[in-house]
Amino acid sequence: MPVCDARAARAEYPLLGLRIDGAQVAGGGRSTRDVFDPSDASVLGRLPEATAEDVAHAIDAAARGFAHWRRVSGFERGRVLGAAAARIRSRRAGIARLITLELGKPQGEALREVDTAAEMFEWAAEEARRLYGRLIPARTAGVRQMVSLEPIGPVAAFAGWNAPAITPARKISGALAAGCSVVIKPSEETPAVALAIADAVLDSGLPDGVLNVLFGDPSSISQALLDAPQIRMITFTGSTEVGRELGARAARTMKRATLELGGHAPVLVFADADPEATATAAVAAKYRNAGQVCTSPTRFLVHESIVDRFRAQFVQAARALKVGAGFDPGVQMGPLANARRIDAMQALVDDARSRGASVDTGGGRLPGPGWFWAPTVLGDAPDDCRAANVEPFGPLALIRPFRDFDEAIAQANRLPFGLAAYAFTRDLDTARAASEAIDSGVVSVNDWTASLPETPFGGTRDSGLGSEGGIEGVQAFTRVKYVREA
Repeated sequence: MPVCDARAARAEYPLLGLRIDGAQVAGGGRSTRDVFDPSDASVLGRLPEATAEDVAHAIDAAARGFAHWRRVSGFERGRVLGAAAARIRSRRAGIARLITLELGKPQGEALREVDTAAEMFEWAAEEARRLYGRLIPARTAGVRQMVSLEPIGPVAAFAGWNAPAITPARKISGALAAGCSVVIKPSEETPAVALAIADAVLDSGLPDGVLNVLFGDPSSISQALLDAPQIRMITFTGSTEVGRELGARAARTMKRATLELGGHAPVLVFADADPEATATAAVAAKYRNAGQVCTSPTRFLVHESIVDRFRAQFVQAARALKVGAGFDPGVQMGPLANARRIDAMQALVDDARSRGASVDTGGGRLPGPGWFWAPTVLGDAPDDCRAANVEPFGPLALIRPFRDFDEAIAQANRLPFGLAAYAFTRDLDTARAASEAIDSGVVSVNDWTASLPETPFGGTRDSGLGSEGGIEGVQAFTRVKYVREA
């Protein structure tokens, strides 16, 4: 997409608002906050913030919506979700432009994200028809024992900014497929994308109140949702620290919680892997969305016999990446999402340098008005540096050697995170042993794909609770009922 179209996209940036009980809500003296374009730090628009009355209205609407939606057949729910997927596809170009405007993703990445969001709804539409129960043979003649899956109730959903179409789509589609209503608070930094996804659903015949969208102060909104007895479940994507707090609050009112939290994904490259080919593919995976992906490969653990070749190719490929505004032709990596990420990256690099790590490429902010950071590679970073222990959530990779299988596994499992991990080997026994030994919710062998609409996605330990995606992601929004008839 040429630069001139970027100006046109900014001119078409929509008026922002809330979505409550089937209505668009804005103005009325509500406070607002600026939404920024990370490529030049300019203001795209003003986002109204929900009042306490708005939040209460959304909760009540979700309760009324649930009372109706839970009785709608799975076949009909699937029809609505399928229509939503079709609308997302028909609005593909416009939604992708919003992703690039608000997040900075190159247009190719943004278009693929919209496609994945549509697939989330297509998958959920099919699964809505397949929430089967079962019959359990009774011990006594004349007795029938049945197990059914019922929607758990109104759901409070919280979505981050780094996947502004996929994350709301995953949460909304799964909950609606199960028969739940939703109050979702997406990120205030990417509101237009979330609203575009929500509007595609609302325009597809969803009854009023079943889907509500709020923006505003995260603390006050989350507190109100967690305190509300009408809300029966929360689903959250974000940092481990916030996830812990929300999970603890949910437990106090016996609400179910699905938490998709941070990661620090290890990559094990064994001696029999092709170091150059693996490194080249690794760069594309690492710097996707400027490394602002919870499953982003970060800790590259490479067998000592091939680490020099891997490192040289990785650094070369990272240096060759074209960094720039997402609408510019040929751009492979866009800006960081906000100024906070610039400060975080600088702190990690400075700390690693002070502890003896080498900066093989990058390591600093790029010139210009936007929040651009050079693709960065740290060599031989010690275990005590912050980058080796804290999720970078940016375009930073660490490369270090290992001697043998046991050392590789020990390093992979060293941190309390367990969201995604990767292993590269040509040996089937090594692949199987690594996939069994790595303590992670997702292990991808000889591939960089960590999540698809049809597969479960979730972490262990500090990376979260429960699963999203796949049949597990729909069943997460249900409760089990056992009925015995004599």
